[in-house]
Amino acid sequence: MARAGSAGDTRPEPKPEALARELTDLRQMRILLEAILRSTQDAISVVDENGLGLFINPAYTRLTGLTEADVIGKPATIDIAEGESMHLRVLRTRQPVRGARLKVGPQRKDVLVHVAPILVEGKLRGSVAVIHDVSEIRRLTEELDMVKDRLRRPGSKYTFDDIVGESPAMQIAIEQARRVADTPATVLLRGASGTGKELFAHAIHNASRRRHHPLIRVNCLALSESLLESELFGYAEGAFTGASKGGKRGLFQEAHGGTLFLDEIGEMNLTAQAKLLRALQEKEILPVGASTPVSVDVRVIAATNRDLEQAVRTGLFREDLYYRLNVVPIYIPPLRQRLEDIPLLVQAMIRKFNQEFGRNVEACSPEALAALQQYSWPGNVRELENVIGRAMLNAREGQKTLEREHLPAFILAAVGRSGKPALVQGPRAQAAKQPQADSGAATAPVLSLREVRWRAERGALQEALAASGGNRELAAQMLGISLRSLYYKLDRYRLDRLQDV
Repeated sequence: MARAGSAGDTRPEPKPEALARELTDLRQMRILLEAILRSTQDAISVVDENGLGLFINPAYTRLTGLTEADVIGKPATIDIAEGESMHLRVLRTRQPVRGARLKVGPQRKDVLVHVAPILVEGKLRGSVAVIHDVSEIRRLTEELDMVKDRLRRPGSKYTFDDIVGESPAMQIAIEQARRVADTPATVLLRGASGTGKELFAHAIHNASRRRHHPLIRVNCLALSESLLESELFGYAEGAFTGASKGGKRGLFQEAHGGTLFLDEIGEMNLTAQAKLLRALQEKEILPVGASTPVSVDVRVIAATNRDLEQAVRTGLFREDLYYRLNVVPIYIPPLRQRLEDIPLLVQAMIRKFNQEFGRNVEACSPEALAALQQYSWPGNVRELENVIGRAMLNAREGQKTLEREHLPAFILAAVGRSGKPALVQGPRAQAAKQPQADSGAATAPVLSLREVRWRAERGALQEALAASGGNRELAAQMLGISLRSLYYKLDRYRLDRLQDV
């Protein structure tokens, strides 16, 4: 049977069952398409070829505040609060529009719009728009910038679990640090260079409620006097020649809510000391060239290997700042005072260098450990790390154990061929036992100035306490120092108990 009204068309008319199935399929496809558009989180609006609203999804309503009753069948300009309707432009030009900025809805929401024409078999049937909330884009951009800033900025990497040491002296320091970590108290880390003061600063910050905020490290010795003040406190626009337009935030502001670690605090100039004192007392800073102070919420951890008491006496360090910083002093012992920790430290360093050097060393031989425990370690843990790294490189690839011969030559020379410690006597005994020129004996290793001073000062403290019968006030008078300095030195040399003297 030919189709009616088409004499030349011999195709059979579709059966009613086929038409019903086709209509059902089309209806299901439309339902599925609408479900997809309604479930998307992007705001979508569709108009027909005449510019009348055809479809919006729930995300569009959430963004603009306009419902289907407000939009469907209405002109495309119904939602425009400021700017030109991109729907009408696309219907007029048949060209897509990307990234148009508009304000839409009763709340004049700032949005970014992408609009494309709907073409069916070359015929324009309308346009579809995807609308983005600019405030959400701005928030995501700020979060991304924050993440990038954190990646650029050295963060807090270490915890108390990373501090290696089971010696009594080290356990005292760790326990003191744990007790004060989650308090707002200012901490002063004292100890020789290379003992791990920065490691303690990281651990204290990570154990505090400020751990989700930045830890900013400043080496006061590395910055010149002219730079230190502007870096710490920032500067206002036009504060000096070459100042950045708009000024610059200081590290106190960068550390807001977190912790500022001031390393080598004893090297800070007096002008910066006065501003630091104000920051600690008033919780505010004054940028260079500014007249209005800025409030800051920063916990300060300071560190020094300098005798601050002597610096106060000579006028190089403010006494009032000293008392502000010395709220919780924590003394980190040098490696020579905790030689029993060397096996643990060596094992941790072997694991680290295995990863860095691609080696598979498992242990250090007893002979090598004995040599390491007989050395005086003027460079402390940092020097030990250097020695283990060199020993790992001296060992043959695939070797499982570090042997005595893998240690650097200066270590073996210092402890002697016999493996017995070459430097074990006090300073007076060393002076009395001078090598004779004609004896033929080998010349004793030369002590570093730091080692000489350490031995001499510790010996003088022992003699003064012995001569005074343990009376610390009398011992301080004999030594010509204050009682406070005596207590600090007794703690430093672990002579704070009479039985240790």
